[in-house]
Amino acid sequence: MRVGIIGGGQLARMMHAASIGLGIRVSLLAEGPDVSAAQVVHDVVVGDWSDPAVVAAFARAVDVVTFDHEHVPTPILEALVADGVAVRPGPHALVYAQDKAAMRERLAPYGHAPANRVVATPDDLRAFGDEVGWPVVAKTSRGGYDGKGVWTVHDPSGAHVPFESRSAGPTEAQGRGHADVRVVAEEHVPFVRELSALVVRSPHGQAVAYPVSQTVQLDGICVETTTPAPGLTEAQATECQRLALDLAAGLDVTGVLAVELMEAPDGRILVNELAMRPHNTGHWSIDGACTSQFENHLRAVCDMPLGLPTARAPWTVMRNVLGGPRADLVKGLDEVLARDPSLRVQ
Repeated sequence: MRVGIIGGGQLARMMHAASIGLGIRVSLLAEGPDVSAAQVVHDVVVGDWSDPAVVAAFARAVDVVTFDHEHVPTPILEALVADGVAVRPGPHALVYAQDKAAMRERLAPYGHAPANRVVATPDDLRAFGDEVGWPVVAKTSRGGYDGKGVWTVHDPSGAHVPFESRSAGPTEAQGRGHADVRVVAEEHVPFVRELSALVVRSPHGQAVAYPVSQTVQLDGICVETTTPAPGLTEAQATECQRLALDLAAGLDVTGVLAVELMEAPDGRILVNELAMRPHNTGHWSIDGACTSQFENHLRAVCDMPLGLPTARAPWTVMRNVLGGPRADLVKGLDEVLARDPSLRVQ
């Protein structure tokens, strides 16, 4: 089985590591020759994932296509499916991770959502804020990630900012030809903490749920997780897992579905974002679970039996290190590992 991964970031690199024990061959469509996954994968095609011809040629050489990110334009993926390519997750599901406006509309029947509305003008945003209360959160419907394309608007005087920022600095989606980038307004939730419910689903409907993690975000980026989430009752954990499993089935997801959640002060659990590929809140599973999210994602997209998501230890803490003041991070590992030989670095 040859799996084609579109995108060459750290997630693709970790999927490649998981593929070795499964006997799966990985091909990579990478943004450049030196991106993270291209440094370790043998079969690398360097090309533009927004170019239909490039993606189609890449897909013809593999058995199944999956993703390191959600940014491949939906029409390109729909064309692959029409040509008989196995795309997992399929574009009919992936669109709800690509487009926040579509996600909010599709998830409305499930509940667990903050008040939200697509707004076309600053006046629309002011009306929404006056209705639900200030501050409000504004997001671009496509292309935003890791805190990009997200604004906290504190009062009516700032309602123009999301629209002007969107025009002055194109989002990833706009730069790749998406004309339908809208602004989604949401109520500001003064959440107690953020949680992540991660599940994996195969094409024939087998599904597993990992323990719910508590996450810490800094500038829109996950920097730390604790699994299982401290203080989360059994009933709350089951509610989060059941919601994620229901969403995976209802949206017909194949592979990993990460449901980023907010716990409100009154105990409500609200959906913040969806991701349909291995997720940075699930990195703990590499050493902390019986089967990592990366291995289970590959098992799912290849329609293999899924592995146990059970935790190996009572607690697992993951810290996400993104650069830092040291020029040589690898050499710095010597000091870190000498201080605590039990640490695992990926």
